[in-house]
Parts: sequence; structure tokens; C-alpha cells
Amino acid sequence: MKYLLILTLILWGCSPDAPSSQTGSTASTAPPAAKTRQQLNLTILLDLSDRIDPEKNPAHPEHFRRDSALISYLADYFLSEMRAKGTHMSKGKMRLVFTPNPPDPGINLAAQRLHTDLSGMDTKQKKTTYETLGKTVAENISNIYKTTINQAQWPGSDIWRFFKNDVKEIAIDKDTGYRNILVIFTDGYIYHDDSKDNEGNRYAYVLPELFDKYHLRNNNRWAEQMDKLDFGLISRQPDLSQLEILMLEVSPSPGHKNDEDIIRKVMNKWFSEMKVKKWKILNSDLPELTKQKMENFLQE
Repeated sequence: MKYLLILTLILWGCSPDAPSSQTGSTASTAPPAAKTRQQLNLTILLDLSDRIDPEKNPAHPEHFRRDSALISYLADYFLSEMRAKGTHMSKGKMRLVFTPNPPDPGINLAAQRLHTDLSGMDTKQKKTTYETLGKTVAENISNIYKTTINQAQWPGSDIWRFFKNDVKEIAIDKDTGYRNILVIFTDGYIYHDDSKDNEGNRYAYVLPELFDKYHLRNNNRWAEQMDKLDFGLISRQPDLSQLEILMLEVSPSPGHKNDEDIIRKVMNKWFSEMKVKKWKILNSDLPELTKQKMENFLQE
């Protein structure tokens, strides 16, 4: 009986399903199903409009500091996926994009430094990326916001046109082994000078003037009014079922708090019509509170 027990323990220890005896952080934090999980394809769409202007839109902490903290958290999540899969199996991708690109070449260069594609790296390059990514993100995000605020030009973001022309090419990987997540930073009022399309009660933008025009503000039946008029954004993408969207830092006008509800309904309708796989819209809050909500979304 003694010998049978010893033989059983030896065979069990040689099994490919046996737990690892490693004690490092990678072994302790990797989920059991790490080898079968999808790789991460993370795209961050940044809005450099005057929403980040500390003078026009003051906040504590400032909006650009909130953005920076949340982008750093996303970088940490990317690194946690690397730990879960191990250096050899990690093929994640992360990029920061603008639409359109800002005129300042320094800002575009800083964004390019954040582009990370582990699928094209060897083991040594992946290890270097793992060790330096956090610092690289912090430094370049700081440069992007510092330059933008100092110049006070506010190039903005054409979110509607990004979905019309670029979202599939940029944010969705053709390899179905990837989980595609698009993170959008915006105050929720979507507008760009290049996109003023209008079809009936559908628009390429979302502005307070439209809320006034359609009597949605100070109206207890605003939701019914929206449905009756089919008010909303023009949909140009018929199928984004491979895409998950996290919209962050929605910040309605201080004098019209229910604008947030209107914005949510507009965006929910738009994402639903484009058959987005999953989405979540988060208002601007203290970074620690927003991080918890982001984590809930990312871990679902």
C-alpha cells in the first residue's frame, strides 16, 4: 500500500495538469485558464478638445490628470495580461490613436511610442517591454497633455467619423483569437468641424443645442420624445459584434445634469444599432472609483 501511494504521487506530479511549483509573481497571479483566453487588442481613442482645458473646465483633480491615471491603469491591465499568459505566449496589442491626428508632430510621436505589438517581438523584446511599459506610458501621456494644454489649440476628436471610416481597420483585429476593446475618452458632447452630417433627426454630432432644439432639457418625458422623433447619431457600421467599448469621462454641463442621461440614451442606441458586442459608459469621477468600474467591465 505504501509503494502504491508513492507511485500515485509520482504519476500525479508528472501530469501536464499538475500545479506549477514556481513561486514568482507570474505563477501566483495567472488565472487557471490563461492558456485558452483570448489575446488583448486594446485601442485608446483620445479626445484632446477643450474638455481638458483646466481654465474652461476646471475640476479636482483636473480632467487631464484623471485621463492620465486611467490610461496608466489600462497599461497595468495590459501588463497583467502578459503575466497571465507568460512571456512566450503573450501576443497582446495596445495603441493610442487620435482622429484626426493633431498638427503637432511631437504629440503624434509620443503616441507612436505607446504602440505595442507583442506578436512581432521575440522573448527578449517582450521582457524589455514588460519592464519599461509603465514608465513609457506615464512619460508620453504627460508630454501629450502638457503640450496640448500649453498650445491651447484643442484639435478635438472626430469620433463619429472614426466609427464611419476607421473603427474596423484600427480597433478590430482580423485574428479571432483577440479580444478587441476600444476605450474612448470624451466628455460625451461629440462634435468636430469636419462632421456636420444630418439625416432627418439623426446627426453626426451630439451637442447641447440639439437637446434644446428637440426640447429634451427640462422635460420629464424627454426619453419618449427621443423615441418618437428617432433622435440620435447616424449609424454607418452595420456590424461591430467583435468589438467591446468602454466610454470614459462623460462630463455633462454643470447646469444641465440630466444631459448625462440624454447622452447615455443616444450612445446606447448608437452602439446597439451597430451591434457592438458589449459597452459601458462611465461619467467623470475620482480615478479610484472609475478604476473599480473599469475593472468590473474588463473582468466580465
